[in-house]
Amino acid sequence: MKKFFKIKHAYTFEYNDLRAFITIINVVLIMVYGLAISWFGLTVALVGVIKDLKVDRHINGLAMHLANVALNVYFLQMLYFG
Repeated sequence: MKKFFKIKHAYTFEYNDLRAFITIINVVLIMVYGLAISWFGLTVALVGVIKDLKVDRHINGLAMHLANVALNVYFLQMLYFG
């Protein structure tokens, strides 16, 4: 696996690892408990957008978090407006 992903150094924890884990938890919670959990996902995505704009300044992270914002807003629209 290390060869396939070209991993040459020991694992170091990054903030994006935590955000990826929280996103997975958000998906599972939406599947189990319904669309109301989208508020949690929207909050996490908005924090990600703010961090991308103020700290990271990577277009790919910003695009990913904006997509998560749009997805969670869509889920909330489905929940409240049918």
